[in-house]
Amino acid sequence: MTPFMRLLKQNKLFAFGLGVCSLWIVIAAIAPLIVPFDPLAQDLGARFAKPGGSHLFGTDSLGRDILSRVLMGSRISIEGGLLTIIFASLAGAVYGGIAGFAGGLLDELMMRLSELVQAFPTIILAMVISTALGPSLFHTLLAMVIVWWPNYARVMRSMVIQVRSNEYIEASKSMGASSFRIFFKEVLPNSIGSIIVLATVDFGNAILLFSGLSFLGLGAPPPTAEWGAMVSDGANYLTYWWIATFPGLGILTMSMGANFIGDGVRDFLDPKLRKQL
Repeated sequence: MTPFMRLLKQNKLFAFGLGVCSLWIVIAAIAPLIVPFDPLAQDLGARFAKPGGSHLFGTDSLGRDILSRVLMGSRISIEGGLLTIIFASLAGAVYGGIAGFAGGLLDELMMRLSELVQAFPTIILAMVISTALGPSLFHTLLAMVIVWWPNYARVMRSMVIQVRSNEYIEASKSMGASSFRIFFKEVLPNSIGSIIVLATVDFGNAILLFSGLSFLGLGAPPPTAEWGAMVSDGANYLTYWWIATFPGLGILTMSMGANFIGDGVRDFLDPKLRKQL
């Protein structure tokens, strides 16, 4: 049995998180094929219909089917979180890797810039950037990448500093290897593990932030189906609990699942813990 399969067997939370996230990703991929109603179609005669019957999750203030909107909304919410993590981790890893490998004054200047971004509360800075650029999905994603990359830069820098002091790096230098080759062939591959763990955990957090910005009206423009915007709509009609509850459960299960996966990936990549699998 491979270490990964043993991890699935021993770590129930990891298996649960992997199952939940995989299910949501599959749903997001095939959502247009399985939605029972047009998520944008309004039926004022069916406003605030309770869950059950032809509308399993009920309807909202405009008579739109909640189930259809939750299924289609998963595409935007999951894609938003995933794209944020991909671009933020790539930018931060390269930035932090260069700073840690170069050292000296360049390292100090680059890290002060990242600290400047981190000095602002994440959601506040994202709100300011999104507001300044104007509400749209692209601007929301751009704002999230801008506020998120310093986390990866600092983690990558610390790992590069640790790796570059190893003996095999000195051996490569003594054999005449160029700094470019050492950085991309030796340092980066041995520093990327922490970035993978952080990215996995941050996937759930990115969905939370993306949904939070949409909740505030800074994400997907109406009438687009998106989890955060749906929760915001439901907050205006608390008596009709199903409007906000079902998209909220989508956010909750996806973010929890991603955190469970992150914990499992950390155990899998840790050499000491991996020996126990």
